[in-house]
Amino acid sequence: MKRQELDDLVRLRRARDRMDRDYAEPLDVTALAQVALMSPGHFSRSFRAAYGETPYSYLMTRRIERAKALLRRGDLTVTEVCFAVGCTSLGSFSSRFTELVGQTPSAYRARSHDDAGGIPACIVKIHTRPVRNGDAGSASRS
Repeated sequence: MKRQELDDLVRLRRARDRMDRDYAEPLDVTALAQVALMSPGHFSRSFRAAYGETPYSYLMTRRIERAKALLRRGDLTVTEVCFAVGCTSLGSFSSRFTELVGQTPSAYRARSHDDAGGIPACIVKIHTRPVRNGDAGSASRS
């Protein structure tokens, strides 16, 4: 691998880390491309090549992952969760949640989550991570 490719991967990781850390912030491709010191177009193409999905898709997966954790707690409404994870449209949030999880946010919140009570949070996170329908395994693991 060439030095430039390694440098690009480091910068892409920096942007991905920002999405992981600041998922609730208003992040767009232009802001993330600035973190990676790339043009928006180059950033989007490079991110997809490196991680197998677009920056937006990755960010929404992080948001839905966090939304699932908040919904399992049960002390917030679906609307409150939507805004807490950085989404600005309840309709878009619900559509993406349903696409990734296989059920609506309300149905997910209403169901029992006691089966994970004695399992360490790091293991629960792995097994409840949203999976896009086109990804390996093709169905949600939750």
